[in-house]
Amino acid sequence: MSQPSRYLKLPFSFDLTRLRAELNQLQASQWISHFNTNAYENNWLCLPLRAVDGRIDHIMPVNEGHFQDTALLLGCPYMREVIDVFQCEKTSIRLMSLEAGGVIKEHRDDATSLEDGITRLHIPINTTPDVLFRIDGEEVHFSAGDTWYLNASCLHAVRNPGTQARVHLMLDCVSNAWLEEVFRDAGWVARPASKYPDPSINDGNVLAVIEQLRAGNQVAGISLADALDAIRLAG
Repeated sequence: MSQPSRYLKLPFSFDLTRLRAELNQLQASQWISHFNTNAYENNWLCLPLRAVDGRIDHIMPVNEGHFQDTALLLGCPYMREVIDVFQCEKTSIRLMSLEAGGVIKEHRDDATSLEDGITRLHIPINTTPDVLFRIDGEEVHFSAGDTWYLNASCLHAVRNPGTQARVHLMLDCVSNAWLEEVFRDAGWVARPASKYPDPSINDGNVLAVIEQLRAGNQVAGISLADALDAIRLAG
C-alpha cells in the first residue's frame, strides 16, 4: 500500500529569469525575520506578497481574515501571473529567504495539507542542489522554477549549506476540486480518513477516551454516543 504523499512535484514550471528579475527589484524592501526565532539558525526572512488587509508587516500565516495583495506584489506582474495559474483561493503568499548557512529546525505546521484544507506550495527561485528539505526523515531537493507541494504537518527541516540565500515563493492555497484533480494527476496519495471523530483519538488511547467520556468529562468536543458509534462503524 502506498504511503500518503508528504511532498509532491506538480506539473507547473516557471521562467526563472523573470522571477529573479522581480525578486531583485524587491531585495531592497523591508524583509522581516520569521517570528519563530527558536526554529532556525542564521536569518530566515519573509516578505509578504499577500497578507491580512494587504499589510507588508504581516507575516503570520493565519487562515482567517481579509487577505489582499500587498503593494509589493502589485509591482510584480510576472509573480501575479504565476500565482494566477493556481485556480483556487489563496490566503498567505510570502517570499521566504533562508540565508547562506541557515538551518530551519525540525517542526510541524499543523493543518497545512491538502486534506486539512490549506495546501502549501513552494516555487524555488534561488536555490542550489545542496539545499535539502528533510521530511519525516527523507531528504529532498526542491528544484528551481518548479512547483512543489509540502505537507507541512509532517516533521520537516531545511538546511542551506551554500554561499547564497535560498528564496522560495510560498503560496498557501485553499484546497478545492481543481487542486485535488491536479494532485491526483501528479500521483498524489491521500491520507487515509481517520477512524475516529477527532485526530487526537487513536487506537492507542481510544479506551482512555471512552472512560473519560463515561465519567462525564468533555473530550475533543464529542459525545460518548458519537464516539462509540464511530468506533463501532470503524470496526
